[in-house]
Amino acid sequence: MPDITIKKATITDSSQILKFITELATYEKAKHEVVAKKADIETSLFGKDSIAKAIICEMDDNPVGFAVYFYSYSTWLAGNCLYLEDLYVTPGSRGTGAGKALLKYLAQLAVNKGCQRFEWSVLGWNKTAIEFYESIGAVPQHEWTKYRLSDTALKRAAE
Repeated sequence: MPDITIKKATITDSSQILKFITELATYEKAKHEVVAKKADIETSLFGKDSIAKAIICEMDDNPVGFAVYFYSYSTWLAGNCLYLEDLYVTPGSRGTGAGKALLKYLAQLAVNKGCQRFEWSVLGWNKTAIEFYESIGAVPQHEWTKYRLSDTALKRAAE
């Protein structure tokens, strides 16, 4: 059984995180949407005003995955929540427990911080991920529809 460890990412992990982001985007058929550069990762995850955090999964001291998360808030529960923005494990390391280790670390973090929920989104076509998440007890929230403002629409809304 491989030795799996989870560590808090540091600024020195920025290139590796960008590599994982690009691999994840390729898997999700959205590589063309990745505009992030190493400097963007350094600022957005490790800068003074950063609201997001990252963790790295290592197997036998080699990076095999990562997760990016941040804290949100539930008005109905009047409590903090942990939101998982992205989780990725390299194809060759899937099925080894790396993904479960990342989720367990985040679930423990959420519990230790008194979070009321631990939530994330998954692409509807990603049956492998859906089956994995449901196998650990996650439940889909079908009554909610995700909305997004970006680019020109975001700028118009801000005017």
